[in-house]
Amino acid sequence: MEAVEGKIRKQGMAELKTPCYIIDEGRLKKNLEILSQLEKETGCKVLLAQKAFSCFYEYPLIGSYISGTTASGLYEARLGREEMNKENHVFSPAYREEDIEELVGLCDHMIFNSFSQLEKYKEQCRGVSVGLRINPECSTQEGHAIYDPCAFGSRLGIRAEQFPEILPEQVEGLHFHTLCEQDADALAVTLTAVEEKFGRWLPGLKWLNFGGGHHITREGYDLELLKSCIRRMQEAYGLEIYLEPGEAVALNAGYLATTVLDVVENGITTLILDVSAACHMPDVLEMPYRPPLRDAGLPEEKPWTYRLSSNTCLAGDIIGDYSFDRELRPGDRLYFEDMAIYSMVKNNTFNGIPLPSIAVMDEQGECRILRRFGYQDFKERLA
Repeated sequence: MEAVEGKIRKQGMAELKTPCYIIDEGRLKKNLEILSQLEKETGCKVLLAQKAFSCFYEYPLIGSYISGTTASGLYEARLGREEMNKENHVFSPAYREEDIEELVGLCDHMIFNSFSQLEKYKEQCRGVSVGLRINPECSTQEGHAIYDPCAFGSRLGIRAEQFPEILPEQVEGLHFHTLCEQDADALAVTLTAVEEKFGRWLPGLKWLNFGGGHHITREGYDLELLKSCIRRMQEAYGLEIYLEPGEAVALNAGYLATTVLDVVENGITTLILDVSAACHMPDVLEMPYRPPLRDAGLPEEKPWTYRLSSNTCLAGDIIGDYSFDRELRPGDRLYFEDMAIYSMVKNNTFNGIPLPSIAVMDEQGECRILRRFGYQDFKERLA
């Protein structure tokens, strides 16, 4: 951390050196208040999906509002236990033998992706609540096949035709995760498929996990329908209900500050920035999507249109085309929005590009650096 005379130095956003992620605690708390109220009104349990947001500095705050964490493997499970120490779940498409003993000591729920994995590890898992991930074979999203666990041939989840008539006695719950940035209407459709395909096994279980992909804290999200979906499964089957949002916890609660390094004219006017889609915003290329940018518009919407790119050697490292009210020059600062989620957790150092610093902004607008990264962080990942 940056320190001045033994104290953490506070700065405004404009004073931070770029590139830098900035976590907006005010927005984070607003999201958490919605999730906490959902727990109180329905009795469900909400868990932070750490794959979307793993800034453990904020775990004490998050844990004061919701019930715990969920992990995709050993390291996230350790992080959730060490830094939040509330209810801790894990799911993996397949577990490694060398990880099982430690995972069982860290987690309250172990969710398996196949009956063969359950059979292999059932003796080690006697002390935890065991669940199975199911595939309801109900796709409700369009245009993002890479994020559709119900796509044909998906390796994620067990289909109903693979279930035995009687489940192994150790199985206490089922888990599905089929949504991606969706509203509660998609959940309602999915629950119908779950009941149709797996309804015969639900009465004998203790819990049902709705997974993630619920955009609960997005403006306009149908919270009443979500509550109805939760109560529907509680009342029909006496199940404890879990939700595992990642994006909803930190949605719109972060920024990525960047500086214009150069302007290139080659048929298209391109701004070279000190951030990279490939290194710092990989979902821009994977989804793909166009990240929101403060005070910018669509191409040609405002007087000055630019293509935003980075200082890597990847020709396709393009963030998108944006328009502005004024001409931009080297040294100008820009702020990408909604950068708390799927950013820090997906960073890489391709080309030796530095990782952005991580800062937090309080509700008064004052920022402080949590961590800076340097050459050793790049070198120590290699051999």
